[in-house]
Amino acid sequence: MADVARLAGVSHQTVSRVVNGHPNVRAATVERVRRAIEETGYRRNSTARALATSRTNVLGVIASETALYGPAQTLVGIERAAREAGYFLTVVSLDHTSRDSAAEAVDHLIQQSVEGCVAITPQRRLAERLTAPDAPRPLVMVEGGEDWGLPVVCVDQAQGAAEAVEHLLGLGHRTVHHIEGNPLWPQSRARLAGWRRALAGAGAPAPATLHGDWSPRSGYEQGRALLARRAAGEPVTAVFVGNDQMAVGVLRALGEARLDVPGDVSVVGFDDVPEAEFLSPALTTVRQDFARVGQESLSLLLQQVGGADTAPRADLRRMVPARLLPRGSSGPAPAPDVRDNPRKETS
Repeated sequence: MADVARLAGVSHQTVSRVVNGHPNVRAATVERVRRAIEETGYRRNSTARALATSRTNVLGVIASETALYGPAQTLVGIERAAREAGYFLTVVSLDHTSRDSAAEAVDHLIQQSVEGCVAITPQRRLAERLTAPDAPRPLVMVEGGEDWGLPVVCVDQAQGAAEAVEHLLGLGHRTVHHIEGNPLWPQSRARLAGWRRALAGAGAPAPATLHGDWSPRSGYEQGRALLARRAAGEPVTAVFVGNDQMAVGVLRALGEARLDVPGDVSVVGFDDVPEAEFLSPALTTVRQDFARVGQESLSLLLQQVGGADTAPRADLRRMVPARLLPRGSSGPAPAPDVRDNPRKETS
């Protein structure tokens, strides 16, 4: 920093003000300092800054199931928002098969002297560990924090699910079947609640749900289970699937049974993975704005890092809306004679 100050012909304090974005520096001086920074290749020493200010500017993220699209994209959104805000991230991925994984993650973040933490941990037993007195604070949960009274940012899962079901009912389907994801996840429970609410609001019957685990394989298996119901005489013309990966498996099962989508059965997913619009047919789905989830999570965390502990409780829960994207996999209900006398199918 002293070298930059000499080259720019300013004081050490002026360089510090420019580096830290202080508003009360003349534009010409800022430009001169920036040119000197580029010429010298100066980079701030985060360790030295932490010693001088007693702040690390490091935030922690505890994440699990990052191989899945939703958690992975949420993590990307948080990282981008943190970088834009001038913070560094240290990320700990949880092994959901290990009982000690959450405790080890907490210990690691404490050692890193993080100023706050965002947790993407949908499994209840992992999230519970973060409520312990020794867990990093402040803490923001992505989904599910309501159970523990923690600040939380979440997508309006129930609203998105309800829109999906209302879309299908509006196309003339008498009811909508549902393949839900892992029931231990709050997202799965919220989507299930939205499905039930929409059916009840329309006076439509609620068929027994099927249970997947978010994977295409489970969607395929539960799709075949729906085919068995259809072969037994149950009218199955519309399916709301808990996520897009499972919906891919359902489409495979329907294709093997030589059923037309959406002519015989309409399918709607959830998430809007990049491949969704390129499937054949393109998948109708509900989009989650993961970039905004990341931004809201960082905003809520930094509000607390900055000492806003007296914020109203309503400010400690932020909801991001979901959006239905109608595409080719959903269409009008088949005519009654087609629905009641389906073509020969394999189940």
